[in-house]
Amino acid sequence: MRFRAIASDYDGTLAHDGRVDNNTLAGLERARESDRKLILVTGRELPSLRDVFSSLHLFDWIVAENGALLHRPATGEDRLLCPAVSCELVAHLWKKGVPLSVGTCIVATVRPHDAAVLLAIRELNLSLQIIFNKEAVMILPRGINKSTGLSAVLSDLGIPSRSVVGIGDAENDHEFLSFCGCSVAVANAIPALKRRADVVTGGSYGAGVVEVIDRLIDTDRLC
Repeated sequence: MRFRAIASDYDGTLAHDGRVDNNTLAGLERARESDRKLILVTGRELPSLRDVFSSLHLFDWIVAENGALLHRPATGEDRLLCPAVSCELVAHLWKKGVPLSVGTCIVATVRPHDAAVLLAIRELNLSLQIIFNKEAVMILPRGINKSTGLSAVLSDLGIPSRSVVGIGDAENDHEFLSFCGCSVAVANAIPALKRRADVVTGGSYGAGVVEVIDRLIDTDRLC
């Protein structure tokens, strides 16, 4: 088997408007039955993901908070790959009236508040970066992204990156798709991701993911 794992983004890839449809869930079941590992790679915090998706058990690992937090559904294990959220930054931004979502390691807001975030990072002299996901603005320690989280999971599974198909739709998927042996952009992905992907699906959102799964099961070939 050339491709032993499938790593997929959640919002805009598996999910449309935050929800995964039944056809996509059935496709994920078929992928598991084909003896492939499934890895969910998302910018969401785990509580937010659980609120909208009740089938985490389909995945061998969850890479959450854009690469900062690993979760293994089968055991409930959590693993942090970076320091926890800067309380100093959170207090500073709240004082400035910036709307925030605060996770274990990630702090998130929306455009156009990225300017205020950058200013705060400079003023506080913090080793943090901003990562964009369409209108979302994610703040994380430097060097943390979806590819670093996926790399840690693959090390645990003993699977080389060349044996992984990565699927995504947005700016924050560039790094982890480049890390995979075959990169796939769903039909609704941003143009920049489509240009760099090895494969662009005919279907959008979950239909595109199912398209990939069915091709892998039938031929074990994509690119």
